[in-house]
Amino acid sequence: MAEKPSFFYFWVMKFPPWTSVSEAARLLKEGEVVAIPTETVYGLAGNAFEPKALAKIFAAKERPTFDPLIVHIADIAQLTDIAKDIPDSAYRLAEAYWPGPMTIILPKKDCIPDLCTSALPSVAVRFPSHPIAQAIIKESGLPLAAPSANLFKHVSPTTAEHVAAQLADRIAGIVDGGPCSVGVESSIISLVGEPTVMRPGAITPEMFKAILGEVKIKESTSKPGQPMLAPGQCDTHYRPQVPLYYGEVPAGYALPEHTVRIAFGTQQGPVPATVNLSATGDMVEATSKLYAFMHDLDDPKFDLILVDPIPNTGVGMALNDRLKRASIKSL
Repeated sequence: MAEKPSFFYFWVMKFPPWTSVSEAARLLKEGEVVAIPTETVYGLAGNAFEPKALAKIFAAKERPTFDPLIVHIADIAQLTDIAKDIPDSAYRLAEAYWPGPMTIILPKKDCIPDLCTSALPSVAVRFPSHPIAQAIIKESGLPLAAPSANLFKHVSPTTAEHVAAQLADRIAGIVDGGPCSVGVESSIISLVGEPTVMRPGAITPEMFKAILGEVKIKESTSKPGQPMLAPGQCDTHYRPQVPLYYGEVPAGYALPEHTVRIAFGTQQGPVPATVNLSATGDMVEATSKLYAFMHDLDDPKFDLILVDPIPNTGVGMALNDRLKRASIKSL
């Protein structure tokens, strides 16, 4: 007769692998991957210098290797450990917006494995402001490659519970740092060639222009199978399992019975508001709540999630970017 599974087995399978800062640092030094909090979203961290750890990140997320990773540091001085030919503009941006939700793309040093950068000669680097992320990076003594801690193309996690729901049995640990304050992924600017905003976020194009003068804004479209110039470029991304629609509902379209709505401000919609990103129309508040609401409403009892239009200015550009990628293209 087969031996019955032990109580320990049930405990491991039922409960997420919550861990401490010190334990997370130890696991990372041993080549494991651990989910850590940042101010943007939770990241799935591994040693940026170790190809085996990077491979574990891609495997746990089911992320294709043509989608590069962001390397996280805890001191501006660490830039020179990872990147080369660093322009003065990078240091000016770093002084203005680091630590914080900004990623800079720079030429990479050979110590960064090609797996981390999808074989591109550039590397994406960020200095997060979350004190727990900083503590883990410092205690591990490693730069940490850390994409969002979720399955590829699913909604990014803004709480430790969101991570556990998708990855608990795939990774070595989860450090709970509370809800993320920013709530969407970092702004990405490339300084390889002309300064170009590759992904909008809480650091807006206007904020980049204030430091650098004119910057270009890339209208990102993905080319599946080819290396992406920056993370988060897939045309379809950040999607809940319940269909989400962002746009005007066609006239005469009969909405499913169990349609829910993420409202913004005082707008009227085709169905009553289920939740409101910000009753006052505050874009920063809306950004911090978007993914949490998408997780909350990603429930099989609902047929469709509608999201109200959001002005495409300032941090609203980040909201529009994520929602367009998360949305089904037509009703």
